[in-house]
Amino acid sequence: MSVEDGGMPGLGHPRQARWTLMLLLSTAMYGAHAPLLALCHVDGRVPFRPSSAVLLTELTKLLLCAFSLLVGWQAWPQGAPPWRQAAPFAVSALLYGANNNLVIYLQRYMDPSTYQVLSNLKIGSTAVLYCLCLRHRLSVRQVLALLLLMAAGACCAAGGLQVPGNTVPSPSPAAAASPMPLHITPLGLLLLILYCLISGLSSVYTELLMKRQRLPLALQNLFLYTFGVLLNLGLHAGGGPGPGLLEGFSGWAALVVLSQALNGLLMSAVMKHGSSITRLFVVSCSLVVNAVLSAVLLRLQLTAAFFLATLLIGLAMRLYYGSR
Repeated sequence: MSVEDGGMPGLGHPRQARWTLMLLLSTAMYGAHAPLLALCHVDGRVPFRPSSAVLLTELTKLLLCAFSLLVGWQAWPQGAPPWRQAAPFAVSALLYGANNNLVIYLQRYMDPSTYQVLSNLKIGSTAVLYCLCLRHRLSVRQVLALLLLMAAGACCAAGGLQVPGNTVPSPSPAAAASPMPLHITPLGLLLLILYCLISGLSSVYTELLMKRQRLPLALQNLFLYTFGVLLNLGLHAGGGPGPGLLEGFSGWAALVVLSQALNGLLMSAVMKHGSSITRLFVVSCSLVVNAVLSAVLLRLQLTAAFFLATLLIGLAMRLYYGSR
């Protein structure tokens, strides 16, 4: 399977080797996000505004894209700047912004464990929209692989980690410290379905947009993150009184922002040269990295559910990308 098809190429060709390295780096950065955030905690809470971290991440992406164009890492298109082609990226920014905010609101209508398990339905919604919008048919093996991927995510979220001495597996240390009964309201279920649809639509729409436009990736990212900065600046300013933009930031927080910015740029390359399905596998594989780092840095224990999830992810990759 070729790089453009979103496959998992071998290491025989330099381009394939770079592609594989990029996917590995993205997986590591995705997986490190939650443990790094946990290391930022002061007295059991994040000392800075989440909107500040998101805004700074978008701003870092924008600056990196502008820098790559200025120094000539990617060529500027000939002729007048294609500003008219920037407008569709406003839709991408709005979809991503809605998706990120829905994650916050969902916590009001269900417990964290229920959210972690049911949010894996976005794998199915992304696959369906991928087939409908990009007119790509999946084989029976590939459909089975994605079902296994959903099962792996749910399995890992349901209890891949536990606090030492606690016999009840938990998706996070916070949930173990203050357990909440499993619940979901009817409104929460509707919002969850909306979240899964928007998550899949934002991914597939951005992929379709990036592949149809014959523009350098850095310029497309410049358009996308300009709208992203404007949107998140408005959300941050409208969030009411709170800590300043950089208040509460530490070295760990700066590392979170930088790693997420770099990962966003890597994911945009996956969307342009790979596929939304490749992104799903990267996110799923990052669950393994997240669990291992949590065990090492936060002294949590891996459970049997983690090893089962790892096995399911490996089997899913084999089914989807293996020989047919």
